[in-house]
Amino acid sequence: MTTGVPTSTAPRPRRSPARTFLPLAFAAWLILEIWLLGLVAGAAGGLTVAALLAGGMVLGVVVIKRAGRRAFKNLTDTFQQAQQGVAPTPQQPGQGNGLTMLAGLLLIMPGLLSDVAGLFLLLPPVRALIGRRAARSLERKMASAPAGTFGDAFQQARIHYPDGKVVQGEVIREDRPEQHPGPDTGYRPPLAP
Repeated sequence: MTTGVPTSTAPRPRRSPARTFLPLAFAAWLILEIWLLGLVAGAAGGLTVAALLAGGMVLGVVVIKRAGRRAFKNLTDTFQQAQQGVAPTPQQPGQGNGLTMLAGLLLIMPGLLSDVAGLFLLLPPVRALIGRRAARSLERKMASAPAGTFGDAFQQARIHYPDGKVVQGEVIREDRPEQHPGPDTGYRPPLAP
């Protein structure tokens, strides 16, 4: 008897550990934040906790605003350098504004642990270390990406010559057969006025 459901003997793909443990880690973090806020409120009072949370939010907004202004200034400087024909200077990992903005977001989030993590991200050595590790990890994942995936798209855009030079490029391929213009391929006015 067939039910219309295909029977497959292929094993189901394995669930990644991140999909399993990320929700559990998020729930544990929330519980820890609430417990810590209750602990501080019991020791110092509710007004102190409210002042700490408000101060963290204000500091986070200031940090994000400064990082945004710096990013806009870097963008305009890069455009001006490109217009003058000067090659823009590449940034070192950890010197950008992404981790600074993440620090601001962590400060804005209500909670003491997120505020401490945001304050640590504001320290330049910590930002540089995390930036270098993230860049290395991203480069390693892109290098090991199988052909035809999103990570492989960045690898395909670089052409390596035997002498070690890298030429940036883009390949445009037309898969459609070439159409020859005929008498019926020109502009046609609409049928209704």
